[in-house]
Amino acid sequence: MEENTILEKVALNSAVVKFVIYKPLIAKSAKAGQFVILRGREGGERVPVTLVDWDTQKGTITVIIQAIGKSTAMFNSLKEGEKFLNVAGPLGTPVEIKNYGTVAVVGGGVGIAEVYPIARAFKEAGNKVIAVLGARTKELLILEKEMAALCDKTVCATDDGSHGMKGMVTDAIQKLHDEGEKIAAGFIIGPIPMMKFTSRLMDKLGIEPFSSLNPIMLDGTGMCGCCRVTVEGKVRFACVEGPMFPSKTIDFDELIRRTSEYKPQEKELLEMYQKDHVCKCGLH
Repeated sequence: MEENTILEKVALNSAVVKFVIYKPLIAKSAKAGQFVILRGREGGERVPVTLVDWDTQKGTITVIIQAIGKSTAMFNSLKEGEKFLNVAGPLGTPVEIKNYGTVAVVGGGVGIAEVYPIARAFKEAGNKVIAVLGARTKELLILEKEMAALCDKTVCATDDGSHGMKGMVTDAIQKLHDEGEKIAAGFIIGPIPMMKFTSRLMDKLGIEPFSSLNPIMLDGTGMCGCCRVTVEGKVRFACVEGPMFPSKTIDFDELIRRTSEYKPQEKELLEMYQKDHVCKCGLH
């Protein structure tokens, strides 16, 4: 078996795909909260993707990719048996796992996949783990069954009320607090505004918040400086010092500005790619 080979591909919804990749060295050393950098072809973009799962016996890693730009759309077009050109990792600092008592893991959209290994690690460390899963609609809510099987309690919230409670993950967290859940710490992954307001609410409720940050990133080893974020008024590099940080003092507004800088180009390239790859067989 050649490294980087895709052994399994499963579409979780119209934009999100799960890949199981043969990469035994990464599987052997991966820890919760770390990521890999993928490259699909020579000259292609290097894209950081969180490790969702790994199997040391089979030598496999699992990643879940949402198509939001040209590169991720190209990744999601790969088939079982094909290979990524490069899979580098594991990168980043693992999440510090300890016994808090009760921990909330909060995932928004594809962030649900990224909190899965963190939830598992905290559960194995003896914590009560509550999962709060959010998405715009039911169709975009992923891994609910897997999270429910792992966690002590799972709460879903959708913006349109198509599944679970209607509202945001902040509404679900407030409800849990009002019902008497004594949550000590929360680990949040999802869209930046969601992480910002969830962190603020948790701080207000006496819950210690942590957020996994997704700034622009190139080398993933701390040399380029593209992934700099501001935490406690200091510049930190998300690729080597994170991606998980205590989030009471994260400058989320700066992070939003920096991650939005290339959105127009990203949209343009995706539209060009989709136009060039429209099926012309008349079946789609």
